Amino acid sequence: MRVQQATAATGKAPLRREVVPTELGPCTVRLQQGTGGRRPASGTADVYLHGAAGSWTTFRALLPAASAHDRVLIDLPGWGESTTGARLEDFGIEAMARAVTEVLTSLGYRRWNLVGHSMGGFLALHIAAVQPERTASVATISATTFGVSGAARRPLRSLFTFPAFVGMLLAMRSMAVLGPAGSALVRAIGATPVMRPLMSPFFAEPAAIPAGVLRGLGDDARPASFAAAARAAAHYDFGQWRGIRSPALAIRGDRDVFTPQSDLVRLASIIPHVQTVTIPRCGHFANLERPQQVQRLLENLRSP
Repeated sequence: MRVQQATAATGKAPLRREVVPTELGPCTVRLQQGTGGRRPASGTADVYLHGAAGSWTTFRALLPAASAHDRVLIDLPGWGESTTGARLEDFGIEAMARAVTEVLTSLGYRRWNLVGHSMGGFLALHIAAVQPERTASVATISATTFGVSGAARRPLRSLFTFPAFVGMLLAMRSMAVLGPAGSALVRAIGATPVMRPLMSPFFAEPAAIPAGVLRGLGDDARPASFAAAARAAAHYDFGQWRGIRSPALAIRGDRDVFTPQSDLVRLASIIPHVQTVTIPRCGHFANLERPQQVQRLLENLRSP
């Protein structure tokens, strides 16, 4: 495990950057110490898993609130600062889950509260199902589950029901063929005014989103990784989620183009004890548009 002493003053405590080896390649992690004392403050960590077009920075707006537990923000293999040496040819939900648990075990945590956005929510539910004894709670923010999985299997048939996802999938597949040039092109587009209309379907109030946030989403786009994640989700066995035993929360925005209300209804049929919440005037990124409300929901979930 490689450690860098430099810290970034974000939130109540600075962030510490570490690099942890995993079966999918080196994984870059940010750690924020909890109020419980020296790291690890306890055997339990609050773990944040980003989506297929994101990085740990997706959760910046949630960091200012104090936490009793350490926070672990992971750049998943293939995204953010975890791209060098990432083995995308071995990518799968199971392999990604093992990589996450490798990171947490290496850092000394025995249990965790999982928070996942979009693809990260999908991954969080899988980890909660296969590691029930180590999962204290699981919360998803606009998890891309049943609808997106079906669209990934049959994109052309889903063009009218999930146009935003199908359009992004086809664009990412095209950019992935170009290799590094495709990633550079996406980042270049992200730095132009074109990015706002392109991203507007994902927000309830796109004009209110700072330009820097939109540029960050462009910088974090990884076409090959996005395409690999879609392939992995396309043939997933959702019956595995019946093994989730921890308190569970599923959040979506009422204008979410990736996570329809029907996904939450179906999720509740598999996990009967899940709490489902639809946030009004909110799109796919509740962690960016409604961070205070998301934080309150997370705190309530973790309360005894």
